[in-house]
Amino acid sequence: MYLATTGRRDAPPPSAAGGPGRRVPATVLALGTVSLVTDVSSEMVTAVLPLYLVVGLGLSPLQFGFLDGLFNGAAAVVRLLGGHAADRGGRHKRVAGLGYALSACSRLGLLLAGGATGQIVAALAVDRVGKGIRTAPRDALITLSSPPHLLGRAFGVHRAMDTTGALLGPLAAFALLWATADAYDAVFVVSFCTGLLGVLLLVLYVPATPAEPSTGRRINPFGALRSTAFRRILCAAALLGAATVGDSFVYLLLQRGLDIPVGWFPLLALGSAAAYLLLAIPAGRIADRVGRRLPFLYGHVALLGVYALLLFPARGPALALVAPVLILLGAFYAATDGVLMALAAPELPEGGRAGGLALLQTAQALTRLLGTAGFGAAWTVWGPGQALWAATAALLVSLAGGWALLPGTPTADPERPTA
Repeated sequence: MYLATTGRRDAPPPSAAGGPGRRVPATVLALGTVSLVTDVSSEMVTAVLPLYLVVGLGLSPLQFGFLDGLFNGAAAVVRLLGGHAADRGGRHKRVAGLGYALSACSRLGLLLAGGATGQIVAALAVDRVGKGIRTAPRDALITLSSPPHLLGRAFGVHRAMDTTGALLGPLAAFALLWATADAYDAVFVVSFCTGLLGVLLLVLYVPATPAEPSTGRRINPFGALRSTAFRRILCAAALLGAATVGDSFVYLLLQRGLDIPVGWFPLLALGSAAAYLLLAIPAGRIADRVGRRLPFLYGHVALLGVYALLLFPARGPALALVAPVLILLGAFYAATDGVLMALAAPELPEGGRAGGLALLQTAQALTRLLGTAGFGAAWTVWGPGQALWAATAALLVSLAGGWALLPGTPTADPERPTA
């Protein structure tokens, strides 16, 4: 167990300038390996799913979009249940393992569905439930196994490994389709076996958190809200999330503005993921050194740069716009995703860590969903240019609000729960 010894919980103690204490814990590396393998499995399916459902089974884009949005929203809510269950007796590993196992078995469900739409929908629902259940317990395991002054680096390493899997998954899927003459069943079989490997790695190499002596006590899933600092972080994350335009819209704006061939469109997501992979660890290390508040805000400044480049594209070759946009989008995620978890974790008691992180993740996911839906509605009514101006104005206002809300150097908080 690590306890912060300085008055500033999001910055390193003076004695942590170097030495072996700077190493990322083995548990974080094990969880990163599990996430890498699992993301190869999940992204193999995600990459081919639109083709399989729309082209192979004849679903309309509207039907596919509705199902995808519904499942993503459900996964965000299920995080709360997963976090609450994990906190009861320190069952983080077991709950995370259940989530990983459900996602792996969903690939088998896709294989056995045989084209039946109802069974495919059920398999996709199981996959999203599994993803929602495992996220908060996994992140809680990272915070419980890492010293507070290294949380930024720990999350950076984990997210970099996770993103590596997200990059390898689509490549593996399309290689399989090419080798098997578009046999989607082969993708589902390999994805299932890879997912089971991830579960096995979790069981063998990730240690369980010790159960608390008071396992019978009732845990309040919203107990994290007793912390003033956590409430401010939650409000800031939700406010900034509402001003975030979905990645798909960014890619569509790039494609429309530069007339990028449709066949190259999937590579845009790979480009931003590659930038995220390269920047995640440096962003985490910087956050540990200077505090996590400023990197989180500067990450949204990078997103503001994306909006500005799309509003005022530079003249010249397409690469002159595509590369900066994708790099800034990757920098946005590198400076916000894991950094936000590292910022919030020290404000939560160890016995309620998973539930608090789940609450934060759910609030951010839902507000981002609202922001993306709002941008889509604005695009429909006003056109892409006016919608992007409105998103830029909303992000500027949200940045000002986030600057005011996010705690800086914290003082003693009588309302902050203790472990």
